[in-house]
Amino acid sequence: MSKQLKKSNQTDIDKFLVHAEQTKELSRQNKQLSHILFALDATASRQATWDTASHYQAEMFEVLKETKLAVQLAYYRGHNQFFSTPWLQNSMALKQEMLRVQCLGGHTQILKVLQHAVTQHSNRSLHAVIFIGDALEEPVQPLFNLAGQLKLYNVPVFMFQEGYDPVIKQAFTQIAKLSGGAFAQFDAQSADQLKILLAAVSLYARGGKRALTQLTPQQQKHISGLIEQLKD
Repeated sequence: MSKQLKKSNQTDIDKFLVHAEQTKELSRQNKQLSHILFALDATASRQATWDTASHYQAEMFEVLKETKLAVQLAYYRGHNQFFSTPWLQNSMALKQEMLRVQCLGGHTQILKVLQHAVTQHSNRSLHAVIFIGDALEEPVQPLFNLAGQLKLYNVPVFMFQEGYDPVIKQAFTQIAKLSGGAFAQFDAQSADQLKILLAAVSLYARGGKRALTQLTPQQQKHISGLIEQLKD
């Protein structure tokens, strides 16, 4: 009986050691990943931009060929509907998730996006948050508070506004500034700029402002306003 007990104990120890090694390896791999939360407004007015973002999201992966990138898609729509995907490590998987989504009328839920970012950062180190939207229909002070909290965690929020509503611009700019991120605007006629913006955030999230030199001079010119907002 003592031999059986000894054998059982050894088996348990072996299992524990294997599990510990697997956990250590998973932790090492996670540290090598750049984690970006990619959040979008999926209310009714957003379908055209959603389609554009689906097309251009590949840029986030393309610029980090030698570094693994993990992107989580988060979006809100309808009446208090908020969704997020698992962490995805290739463009095709992200595009397939985005193609499944149908935009639906409803109010903005940017607070939930920022709360979700805080929660995700507690589970793994977030490198950046990207938000794309054209409206704001909720109190701004709670958003500012969470933006400041994310700055303490070194998680910059990049607020990309479709359109040129000055009230939205003011709020989005403040969220970005308080988090240590940046703000930019685009419209349906400047969709190519969104492509560059997504690439720029991926580079910045991994290597800081210096990494943006990997963009071409023409690309840097297109987003010079965003680059000026970022700290070294």
